[in-house]
Amino acid sequence: MELDRDEVAKIANRLKRAQGQLAGVIRMLDEGRDCEELVTQLSAVSRALDRAGFAIIATGMRQCLVRPEGAADDEATALDVQKLEKLFLSLA
Repeated sequence: MELDRDEVAKIANRLKRAQGQLAGVIRMLDEGRDCEELVTQLSAVSRALDRAGFAIIATGMRQCLVRPEGAADDEATALDVQKLEKLFLSLA
């Protein structure tokens, strides 16, 4: 499955922000910051990663739920749905 370039750019930006947040958490840890602050920031990083994952799956669903080119029946589509469902549940 190949994702739309515009969607990929948005997801990449989201992941870069999460990467910056994670670097901040590591810095806070090195500085000996308060546990509550660390957990709050780590939770924000986790949510950002989850959102990126869901965005990838949602983009894939929009593209793959349309009958694949050359598919003779609905079997190919059903397999894509099963794969996407498995990916979705892996983030839950």
